[in-house]
Amino acid sequence: MFGTALSQLRYDMAILRNRRIRPQDLERIARDLVATLAEFGEPGADSALLPGQSGQAAQIDPEVRRTVTRRSLRATARSAVRHTAYYHRIFGELGLDPDELDAESYARVPVTPKKALRSMPTAFVSSAAVPALMALTTGTSGAPTAVWYSRAELDTTIALSTISAALGLGLRPRHTLAYAGCSRATLPLLNAAESATRVGASFVQFGTVDPAIALDRLATPLGLPGKAPQITHLTASASYLAALVELAERGGWRAADFGLESIGVGGEVLSEPLSRRAEAAFGAPVSTSYLMTETLPSGATPCPAGHLHHTSEFGHLEVLDPLTWEPAAPGAIGMIVHTPYVPYRECTLLLRYATGDLVRLPDSAPNCELAHMPGTSAILGRWTGPLSAVLPTRSVLDLIEAEPEVPLPARYVLTGDTDSGALLHVLVRGLPAAGLLGRLEDRATAVGLPLAGIVLHDDRADLPPTAPVRADLREHTFESVRTADIPTGSGI
Repeated sequence: MFGTALSQLRYDMAILRNRRIRPQDLERIARDLVATLAEFGEPGADSALLPGQSGQAAQIDPEVRRTVTRRSLRATARSAVRHTAYYHRIFGELGLDPDELDAESYARVPVTPKKALRSMPTAFVSSAAVPALMALTTGTSGAPTAVWYSRAELDTTIALSTISAALGLGLRPRHTLAYAGCSRATLPLLNAAESATRVGASFVQFGTVDPAIALDRLATPLGLPGKAPQITHLTASASYLAALVELAERGGWRAADFGLESIGVGGEVLSEPLSRRAEAAFGAPVSTSYLMTETLPSGATPCPAGHLHHTSEFGHLEVLDPLTWEPAAPGAIGMIVHTPYVPYRECTLLLRYATGDLVRLPDSAPNCELAHMPGTSAILGRWTGPLSAVLPTRSVLDLIEAEPEVPLPARYVLTGDTDSGALLHVLVRGLPAAGLLGRLEDRATAVGLPLAGIVLHDDRADLPPTAPVRADLREHTFESVRTADIPTGSGI
């Protein structure tokens, strides 16, 4: 216990002084947490004080928090200016001094567009770091983004993921976690495998294989000593989960066929109707969180009141108007702009990184159990222009994914603009579908969606080009499935 307390103290002092984190300190904390769970079954009340846990921020005095924020911003900007080609040039051209920045003057630093990182990733890599792993995003919203991580960053991220797996996911040695994300997303796969096995759980890598194969794997008994009879935890993107729900509903699967206890979703917008349908199909609660390869270990957690609460320990959050880059007003939609802090990040350094993710700010300060953390709405979608803020992805998916006549994952596209009015084109199972069209129009009017009309299509070839989803990143396997058991016309 003394060793754990010493590791916690060294970690806290490194954060307060913006010194380099010793990964072995976090590894010791995570290892001792796992040992505590093995001995006592549940974490103690002091687990809220562990790194990355929401309770830690509640303990910090507001003045201390402002001081830590100022120091963190200056230290991060100082490292970026000294050691990266991109920010050395930017700060030199503008005559900015990183040692004079605070939370207010930080707005003078230009926002870093995603296309800059995509086009020249090495310009953001610190000359003082030792790159070890290039993590690529899936690229469903454009060209993949490359982010370099050092060995120390990986060790730190894995230790934090282990703490999150034990406390957030509730993983225990009897559990088995299946990862159904794209195998090319190296960093999430690495974190999932390492954190699950470090808490004593088993790990199974699915990848984005044919959904029929994934369902068979989820239903097949494991027969492993000391483990639950079937896979207990599933991690997937929203669109791949939608593909699984589609086959489960149409193929006659029952929730009792599976042994799932928890389904975690990330990477895409999870609509309320899809969440409800997935819980009914698999008999397990569905949860979601917000993490990005570019900004790890910063992330956000939803609260029961419907807010998304962002950690302030690992980085600096701003919500800005995507056209003016001014702070979004209460109640308005803005883009998440994030700065991951040194010393958590030391390889790819980013200042005021425009994530592309849209959220709405609350009209008033949240009054919930996580109110001490910055709060926004859930992720609404990706910024692709003014229309994406007027008709964000979440609003459309909440509308159409409630309908069984819309095959999952839902295929749709908006045409037109905010001036002439947008048409919503939706792929459906068959036409005519007057009843479906009437329900969609009535619900769109009831929630105030500014649509000029809704057009239904029963042939994907006639549908205007739609954006790719992560379920489209299909991975091949030599496994075979009984094709006679696979429903046709699913649209996936």
